[in-house]
Amino acid sequence: TVLPSMILCVRKLIVPATKAQDVGLDRSLIGAYGQDDKVCAYTALTAEIDTKAPYYTTDGFGDKEEIGSVGNTGVQSSYFPDFIAELLSLQGHDQEIWLRRTLRNSEVLSADVCAAFDPVFADAYEEQNSAKLGYGICLCKYTGARGKAGSNDANAEFMAKIRRIFNEKEVPWQVGELGKVDQGGGGTIAYIMADWGCDVVDCGVAMHSMHAPLEIVAKADAYSGYLAYKAFFESK
Repeated sequence: TVLPSMILCVRKLIVPATKAQDVGLDRSLIGAYGQDDKVCAYTALTAEIDTKAPYYTTDGFGDKEEIGSVGNTGVQSSYFPDFIAELLSLQGHDQEIWLRRTLRNSEVLSADVCAAFDPVFADAYEEQNSAKLGYGICLCKYTGARGKAGSNDANAEFMAKIRRIFNEKEVPWQVGELGKVDQGGGGTIAYIMADWGCDVVDCGVAMHSMHAPLEIVAKADAYSGYLAYKAFFESK
């Protein structure tokens, strides 16, 4: 009878039970637990639902990114290539070379949050190269630790294409990174999909207090994320 109560207590300590709330004098920010990466997952899903007739096939979601994309629902597993292989099989393309060609010709936005410059901890950022709250969706050309270690580094041509898509649809966007070299850093699933041959760049909402019990994003940035993902799904 003691053990269940102890487990419940630990859960309350580790996972905050507070609801999302407005933050700021003008209520322009959202404060909530677990917005990394719910804010990108929700906006991407909403954008995909609202894209009624995409020119290309659009997909998908991955789990367990924070612990290395492991497990049979993580992008390190075979579930995503297997799903693409099933689609190709329905079209009569059962040979593996078709799967490789499809992945190599795929374009991906890795929808994960970016670190926003925090003046309270300014020494952890390079202010001139950091994203800021309220300036739109953030493109991260590379992530990684100690510079670019363990990351994807998007090629210039794909960066230019994404910028053009956003500009044509008047989507507010900015460029950022995950903190100062040797002080910040982190990774996403982008490097995994790059290994498959996909063109991929990290593209997500700027965030204060990432991985804290109360993470903060700007409402305008969340909306620009929706606009950015929808523009990408609708592009040719």
